[in-house]
Amino acid sequence: MSLKGKVGTEIEIKSPPEKFYNIFKSQAYHVPNAAPNHIQGVDVHEGDWETHGSVKIWKYTAEGESEVFKEKVELDDANRSVTQVGIEGEVMKDYKTFKPIYQVVPKGTGSLVKLSIEYEKLREDVPAPNKYVTVMANVTKDLDAHIMKA
Repeated sequence: MSLKGKVGTEIEIKSPPEKFYNIFKSQAYHVPNAAPNHIQGVDVHEGDWETHGSVKIWKYTAEGESEVFKEKVELDDANRSVTQVGIEGEVMKDYKTFKPIYQVVPKGTGSLVKLSIEYEKLREDVPAPNKYVTVMANVTKDLDAHIMKA
């Protein structure tokens, strides 16, 4: 059995792709306000809110457990894609690599958000990170509602 894998899902949202992408690209500080049940905080550790390579620390809840995730952001403006390369945090106790990816593409009057996590487990007994895809999906839905209210 391989230790490397990829899990994900797709969610249709009403928000325009540019608005949704820009939240993760340059306004991540809004995420805790939009999705407080899932994200309790985000802080810049190195760099700033909008520069490729900046490091952020996320405080979030997964399956009722409070966790912290330190990531280095990779931005792809052409494809409206944000990759959060895991550096430290609870997930790194089970995964050698952990890369959540948000990609948003136009669909009708709204968007399609493609959520995925590329990972490599440290051990065979570590489950695929499906619970984190669920967190990403819930955050996506909450952000969409937040954007559409604004």
